[in-house]
Amino acid sequence: MNAEEIEAGINTAIEAVGLDRDVLEKSPFELSGGQKRRAAIAGVIAMNPGILVLDEPTAGLDPRGRDEIFRFILKLHKERGITIILVSHSMEDVARLASRVIVMNKGSIDMDGRVKDIFKNIERLEKIGLSSPQIAYLMKKLKPELPGIDEDVFTINEAKQEILKFLKRKSL
Repeated sequence: MNAEEIEAGINTAIEAVGLDRDVLEKSPFELSGGQKRRAAIAGVIAMNPGILVLDEPTAGLDPRGRDEIFRFILKLHKERGITIILVSHSMEDVARLASRVIVMNKGSIDMDGRVKDIFKNIERLEKIGLSSPQIAYLMKKLKPELPGIDEDVFTINEAKQEILKFLKRKSL
């Protein structure tokens, strides 16, 4: 890339990650954890990749920082069409963000499919040391008390909607 292309890439990347241009003049030690992560991602997206691989991108961040990073990642995917590969042990994050899940076990693909199809297999996930999102366990426990609810729910928002639907049916 020539100097003009580099400058344009930097400007676009900084804007895309939601950082002010003044961050370019700061020491990394002056940045928050979330700003450091966004600056690192900006450095990569300045090169216009088609695929972005993120390994535990929110590790150690507070809930607000996690939400900011995930909003940004979704924005990159939607607006720029970048394929995001998210490596995570947080099944809650995976359920909320992914459209496809690949479960690795001892260096090989053990499971590959849609979120609902993967997380329905709680026993298989547990055998390899993983789990479904915690809300899935709660929904299974609620099933006897709330007959008719869909227990194949894997995000808090889905659980909320399912319980509200149940309550609405019950009051009719």
